[in-house]
Amino acid sequence: MLKKLDKIRFRGHKRDEFLDLAESPNASDTECGDEIPVKIPRTSTRDNEELRDLAGPGSIIMASGVQDFNRTESDRLNEIKGHLEIALLEKHFLQEELRKLREDTNAETLRQELEKERQRRLELEQKVTEVLKARTEEVAAAQQPAKPQTQANGTDKCSHTVCSRLQKWFCDKFGEYVEDFRFQPEENTVETEEPLSARRLTENVRRLKRGAKPVTNFVTNLSALSGWYSIYTSAIAFIIYMNAVWHGWAIPMFFFLAILRLSLNYLIARGWRIQWSIVPEVSEPMDPPKEDLTLSEKFQLALEMAQKAQNLFGNMADILEKIKNLFMWVQPELTQKLYITLWAAFIASCFLPYRIIGLGMGLYAGIKFFLIDFIFKRCPRLRAKYDTPYIIWTSLLTDLQLKERSNATVSRRLQAAASRSYVGSSAPTGISKDEDTSRFHTTKRGNFHEVFNLSENERPLAVCENGWRCCLITRGRKMPTDYIRNGVLYVTENYLCFESSKSGSSKRNKVIKLTDITDIQKYKVFSVLPGSGMGIAVSTPSTQKPLVFGAMVHRDEAFETIFNQYVKIISASSSNES
Repeated sequence: MLKKLDKIRFRGHKRDEFLDLAESPNASDTECGDEIPVKIPRTSTRDNEELRDLAGPGSIIMASGVQDFNRTESDRLNEIKGHLEIALLEKHFLQEELRKLREDTNAETLRQELEKERQRRLELEQKVTEVLKARTEEVAAAQQPAKPQTQANGTDKCSHTVCSRLQKWFCDKFGEYVEDFRFQPEENTVETEEPLSARRLTENVRRLKRGAKPVTNFVTNLSALSGWYSIYTSAIAFIIYMNAVWHGWAIPMFFFLAILRLSLNYLIARGWRIQWSIVPEVSEPMDPPKEDLTLSEKFQLALEMAQKAQNLFGNMADILEKIKNLFMWVQPELTQKLYITLWAAFIASCFLPYRIIGLGMGLYAGIKFFLIDFIFKRCPRLRAKYDTPYIIWTSLLTDLQLKERSNATVSRRLQAAASRSYVGSSAPTGISKDEDTSRFHTTKRGNFHEVFNLSENERPLAVCENGWRCCLITRGRKMPTDYIRNGVLYVTENYLCFESSKSGSSKRNKVIKLTDITDIQKYKVFSVLPGSGMGIAVSTPSTQKPLVFGAMVHRDEAFETIFNQYVKIISASSSNES
């Protein structure tokens, strides 16, 4: 457009008067309605001579000034005219572009179709109202008996208005129901995820604890009621429950207790101070959240929250996996008991009346909850022998325990077969089995006794002949290279040996005498490590903090082996001293 406008230039005198803008094809009413055509009179030479004769010689200067004035005015008007023509051309070009845009978008056609759809909808609604009106009139005419013609006009108008209001109300309600049942496409809303924040994580854990507090209090009160924490309360509850079950009022009693609990909650919400609990509630002090935390404090807080979340999710996963394994016949001897119980309940429900079944189940539940569980809690040996639900639940294994058991069984079989074939084929004659195994057993860096500076009689036990892969976590060290060291753990008759996998001197290896161990226990490090973070913590007098052998896939097997050998050595030393 700029190129086109650059070509349009007004040069010289083209016309003595303006073109009437109303005659222009692109002129509008707003632009040219107030314009008046201006005519510029031209002075001829004859007129100039007449003026010159009348005025004499002094009028020549005056005439030349009039001509100059007329010329400047004409130039200004011509310049204005050029600007107007440029504006009209710009308007023309803009109208052309607007027309093209309208043709491309087809907004007018869409608007017309929308108007047509609205008219169709109005016509359909009008037809529906007419049909309903006709039907209501027919029904009313059929139901009304023949009335005398002497009926007053006021009653006719009143009945007509009432019918019209009812029809209008009915049509409005029908339209609302039709609108409610109209199918609409589902909107896929993507929820924005919040970034990881230590403060937000702490707040969510506290919210979870506060939200679960009523449930935990309810479970605590039930366990206190079953354990006869308050003898009078438990005795009254037992008598009321058994009486309600005997008379068939167990379900109404539970509904009444729920209504009573809601009523008490309403009074508490209104400001009443009501506290009824079998076990007195202990208010835990809540530490105020710190505003500014250092990097180490944030890291420690994140580790604590992650540990709590890990333990919570682990417990939930254990419960769900036990239920799944119970119903999937993973342990057939346990699922068989449930199977027989379900068949017995099915046959009883087919032949016995429901009143007798409900009475029996209610009496059994009351006796089990108030009496049998109390005896089993006080006598663990009886519970381990005769409490069938408890035995089934504790005997169920999770998927992780099943995997560890299967891996341990396979590794033991392979190690036993390898040791037998090795002893039978490669042991020379004239050498005992102990001497052979101690002499020929080697690690990746040489003979076993040379790597750990031990006597030739010291050799790994048959269970850990190849060792257990693990990492030694020394929590007292500050350097990251000394904090975690990968390697292999061995157990001999008198020592616990750790061989570091990093090349270098033998100073990185660790040898602990079993008699020097003061404490040994299972330990769980970060779950991101191999073996779900399972490990073993060993305490000795020479170490301020326990040595942790973490990331062990066969942690339970290693712990049992070390603990049994430790007990064996301690008992042997005590017997020798005595």
